Amino acid sequence: MEPKENIFPNAVWIDEKNLGIEKDNSKCINCGTCKLTCQKVTGKTFYDPKDCLSCGNCILTCPMNALKPKNELSQVRRALKENKLLIAYISPAVRVSIGECFGLTPGEFCAQKLIASLYKLGFSYVFDTTFGADLTIMEECYELKNRIVKGGTLPMITSCCPSWVKYAKLYYPELEENLSTCKSPIGMQGAMIKSYFAEKIGVKKDELFTVAITPCTAKKMETKEEQFQNTDAVLTVTELASWMKEEKLDLKKMEEKDFSSEFGEGSGGGTLFGSTGGVMTSALRTLYYMMTNEKIDESLLESLRETKRVKELELTIGQRTIKVAVVHGLTYAKPLLEEIKEKKSKYDFIEIMNCELGCVGGGGQPKLYEKEYLKASRQKGLQNRDRNQEIHAPYENENIKKIYQEFLISPGGYISLKYLHTKKKEEEKN
Repeated sequence: MEPKENIFPNAVWIDEKNLGIEKDNSKCINCGTCKLTCQKVTGKTFYDPKDCLSCGNCILTCPMNALKPKNELSQVRRALKENKLLIAYISPAVRVSIGECFGLTPGEFCAQKLIASLYKLGFSYVFDTTFGADLTIMEECYELKNRIVKGGTLPMITSCCPSWVKYAKLYYPELEENLSTCKSPIGMQGAMIKSYFAEKIGVKKDELFTVAITPCTAKKMETKEEQFQNTDAVLTVTELASWMKEEKLDLKKMEEKDFSSEFGEGSGGGTLFGSTGGVMTSALRTLYYMMTNEKIDESLLESLRETKRVKELELTIGQRTIKVAVVHGLTYAKPLLEEIKEKKSKYDFIEIMNCELGCVGGGGQPKLYEKEYLKASRQKGLQNRDRNQEIHAPYENENIKKIYQEFLISPGGYISLKYLHTKKKEEEKN
């Protein structure tokens, strides 16, 4: 039976129902570090365990390792024993952090060695979640363009970060219409695998077992929601690294492999999703093209690569001036949310992420202990990858064009709405 009150008053209350985080009470010394972390990141102290955002930042600062990501590795191993067709998809921030678990430098890009490792572990296909990020941008920009042109609810706010989305539902339910209806990249990736891809290879979707490899403990929470259940399990960077070490796999010694070709690699813009400002950068590239049929001057977006907690940008697109903001850390988002609530916001589009510097600072990432500044190295690793990729925007991605031609038809169309967008409460009732 679960305790009816927190037996560690100085600590955050993590109960057995928490979908993203586990706690070993035998290790807890009630020092209060986790609660201070929660207050700093979210601005809230969650005395009620059901209000936990599952962001996992408390994991990163716990000095006793009493907190850890909710274990889902047992489910993956069971699926292997049952001879399910295992499919993995790797989030952008994973590839610039997992190397730290094997003695590599933070920010070092390890995607190809990680792909090889996943094949060794028993996965049949390894996909790039930046493909899902590209889909997100196509849908999100179409949605934003419609809101701008047709007078929809503005500012529109990103919906990629599950901790932020839960925070909004708990504390700003009146802003529901401001949230984009787009699913997260993992949500879109899982939906396409269990529909388009399963049909393409002639396999029933219940014969597949899909695993998202992420920097984020909150994705474990997100994928349990009814509209996101095309992802069967979530493994964080630290969970995957532990499994690899159990199987005697050293990332540094792995040969390099490419992503499975069925979806291919996402764009540089999709890669940027792993750090603050990345979603906005990718979105503005595509929105500019959608509204002008021209490529944007990249120098106009350079300020979005900075590490400031709140970034603003004003951009002329055609005959309209677009005002946007980027925030990482919910304590810094609150003033902007209050302005929206009071109908005083000057923005058209806002990107919000819960964790410091975005997903590169996620709760499922390796601990940096006294070297927090190295999070910026992870961010630079993604930014450098974007600069070096040939394709920078999803509208240039041939695999994205192909999936629309063969299956989705068009951004914002009825098939896209069915698979790639969340339903509003009113729609669910009808």
